[in-house]
Amino acid sequence: MSALREKMIQELKLKRMSDKTIKSYVSYINYLSLYYKKSPDKISREEVKKYLYHLQVNRKLSPNSLNVIHCAIRFFYMNVINAEWVVRDIAKFKRNNSKPLVLSKTEVENILNITWNLKHKAILTLIYSAGLRVTEAAQLKVNQVDTDRMQIYIKDGKGAKDRYALLSPTTLTLLREYIEEYRPVNYLFYSRDRDKMHHFSVRAIQRAFKDALFKAGITKEASVHTLRHSFATHLLEAGVNLHHIQLLLGHYSPQATYIYLHARRMDLMNIKSPLDTYDYNILTNPLQRGSLANGNIAKTDDTGNSGGISSQ
Repeated sequence: MSALREKMIQELKLKRMSDKTIKSYVSYINYLSLYYKKSPDKISREEVKKYLYHLQVNRKLSPNSLNVIHCAIRFFYMNVINAEWVVRDIAKFKRNNSKPLVLSKTEVENILNITWNLKHKAILTLIYSAGLRVTEAAQLKVNQVDTDRMQIYIKDGKGAKDRYALLSPTTLTLLREYIEEYRPVNYLFYSRDRDKMHHFSVRAIQRAFKDALFKAGITKEASVHTLRHSFATHLLEAGVNLHHIQLLLGHYSPQATYIYLHARRMDLMNIKSPLDTYDYNILTNPLQRGSLANGNIAKTDDTGNSGGISSQ
């Protein structure tokens, strides 16, 4: 597959795909080839469908993972060997309608406060305060931090898109303390090498976050990416326009940003449950449960006064 591999890499680079995407796409085609033990250009349409079915039913991959593999296979047949007919009408997998997990402001504060390592504290604070993806933070360079305009220049983000992110004054103070101690040269957060020319690993950031999560006593199934979700949700709760949040996050489509509408706190939207219009004491006092069952409910009016409403 070496010739096809080189051609696929070339085509992916022409599309300005990231190195991570190129590596993933090439691997997925290699797995397809190994599964059938033949060159991918010899694999039929039916075999592609059976392979995807195998991944879904036997391997039990998630719809998101299956769709990435679907895209890789589709790219290969359409752009590398010009065999569009092989993948024509093979539909993507329906995604689960899951909502993003969000941390409260108190939980975020506890995570950052309990992180004592200065490098870890600086990078986790930056991710939350600017809504960065973990790879964006890991690969951030010193010259991408614009202290004059209080912005962070994100180069080649997801989808090879550039954008500007927020630079919080609080984060800047912490970064200056970090820079004073660590003296980064190229990458803002570098790995343990003498020349400081290699960026901090994503895995190391994930470990630092999990450690802080455990120390803070938070049992939610959160990841570093949860900080990004929390950033967007907290902005929305503070009244920031959804379009502005989309630009800060670097979302190509507003649909990707709409998920945070479902994650924001209802109490901050001045929306009350009908239950909260009733006298709370009646619902909690066991001596008065009989009157509740009989339909005698003390309802609070707009002036704050309560009046009995009887079913009789």
